[in-house]
Amino acid sequence: MDPIRRLGRPALGSPRAVLAFEGWNDACDAASGAAAFLLGQFEAEPLATLEPEDFYDFQEHRPHVQIDDGGTRRLTWPDTRLTALHPGERGTDLVVVTGEEPSHRWKTYTRLIAGLLAEADVEMAVTLGAFIGQVAHTRPVPIVGVATDPALLARYDLPASTYEGPTGIVGVVHEACREVGIPAIGLWAATPHYLAANPSPKAMLALLEKAGEVTGVAVDTTELATAAAEFEARVDTALERNADFAAYVRQLEDESGVTPVDPASAGNLLVSEIEEFLRERD
Repeated sequence: MDPIRRLGRPALGSPRAVLAFEGWNDACDAASGAAAFLLGQFEAEPLATLEPEDFYDFQEHRPHVQIDDGGTRRLTWPDTRLTALHPGERGTDLVVVTGEEPSHRWKTYTRLIAGLLAEADVEMAVTLGAFIGQVAHTRPVPIVGVATDPALLARYDLPASTYEGPTGIVGVVHEACREVGIPAIGLWAATPHYLAANPSPKAMLALLEKAGEVTGVAVDTTELATAAAEFEARVDTALERNADFAAYVRQLEDESGVTPVDPASAGNLLVSEIEEFLRERD
């Protein structure tokens, strides 16, 4: 069975692609949240989906049962969606790729996506990712980049990531794009390890603003900026109530670097305290 289910062939003018996947690449839901916000901004047309059978372990990515207004039960399966966006006067057309990081056959999966992008004449692919870092929520969100051509990083004033180690699906997407001749650039946001259990609207905002710069699309981020400011205010309130936590954040403010960390290995007590406070405020 062909895993590609084609849903439409909209006319696209010099499109660029934005790709984000839930899972390992998506600390604090920053990448998937940024893509979801982007999808709500412009006129959208479905392009294609990838059927999940070949790519997911359904014991890890279980289908969900939903009941509609008429009482009919339906299954929703994990899938990968390609959607065309038409920003009109606000920028070039986009192809947005969203889904969960697959369990199996990563080479086949990413080559199918790259092939669909090539069919749509995508000129550049922009992947979104986020990692847990030793950074403070009070500072601007650090964004580092990776690219199939290092010159792209210089063009968009992005510091190069120095990370070496295990990679997620976006790293394999870059290789698949390289194979079909599509330049790819990856944007990675660093999120505070002590807020690892919470979605980060501030990191979503930073990724969207940089993605907008790279793609040339003007995204109205007013709503997201408001959400980011409100969340930061809640964390600041927690800071005022815990002298140890406030001192720890001040220490992070004085440090530099965006090295990924394991949130379980740093500040366990402080992490649990801030998470408990934020749950109480929800």
